[in-house]
Amino acid sequence: MKAITALLFSAALASPVFAQEAEAPLELKVNNAAEVTLDQFLWTNRAIVVFADSSLDPRFQEQIELLEADLEELLIRDIIIIVDTNPAVLSESRTKLRPRGFMLVLVGKDGQVKLRKPAPWDVREITHAIDKWPIRQKEIRDEQGKS
Repeated sequence: MKAITALLFSAALASPVFAQEAEAPLELKVNNAAEVTLDQFLWTNRAIVVFADSSLDPRFQEQIELLEADLEELLIRDIIIIVDTNPAVLSESRTKLRPRGFMLVLVGKDGQVKLRKPAPWDVREITHAIDKWPIRQKEIRDEQGKS
């Protein structure tokens, strides 16, 4: 009897209902501005573009840490990250957005610059700003309608 109970118990744990699968870590791809254009993400993603004159800039490092702290909230909002830390290479983003030193730029799905910040922003501030945009408001309403 003990053998059957042990067998049933181990089978139950192996079933998908009881198995605790290890969740895949959330990943938000960081794109190099020299390799992508903002037009690639038109109507599919919002972009956070982070500029600095060097990847060693403390504000740049702080901004990346702040973004990594809450990836799920960024993924929910279809956000991609673009970084540009080399002013010598005139990427399309650098040419179009014209940063001076450190700058954080939020670009909507429509390709329009929605916000520029000269200092790092945390994910809560970023998502709060994005959630006010008309396209995001429509997405929220659409999601509520599916529930």
